[in-house]
Amino acid sequence: MTYFRTGCMVFHMRTTLIIPDTVFRNLKRFAAKRGASISEVVTEMVRKGLAERPKRAALPPLPSFNMGRPLVDVADRDALYDVLEAERDARLYGVKKGG
Repeated sequence: MTYFRTGCMVFHMRTTLIIPDTVFRNLKRFAAKRGASISEVVTEMVRKGLAERPKRAALPPLPSFNMGRPLVDVADRDALYDVLEAERDARLYGVKKGG
């Protein structure tokens, strides 16, 4: 239980939790086996859950593809625009460059 101490007085906080029946039955059984109250078990489990840091799953490696030599130097802006415009014209108008 969470508590606050002021001078010699100790205050405990109470709250209501909505716990599914199956979980509550398991919780009661677990507390009985340990000889502890349900509040003690819940407090311990909540503390442990809050203290755990979620484990980050390893990301799969990104795929890589060998697509051969580039058809255009992407550093050459004019050549890149020529290729992109030719592809656009072919797709939209059926026009090939130089024709």
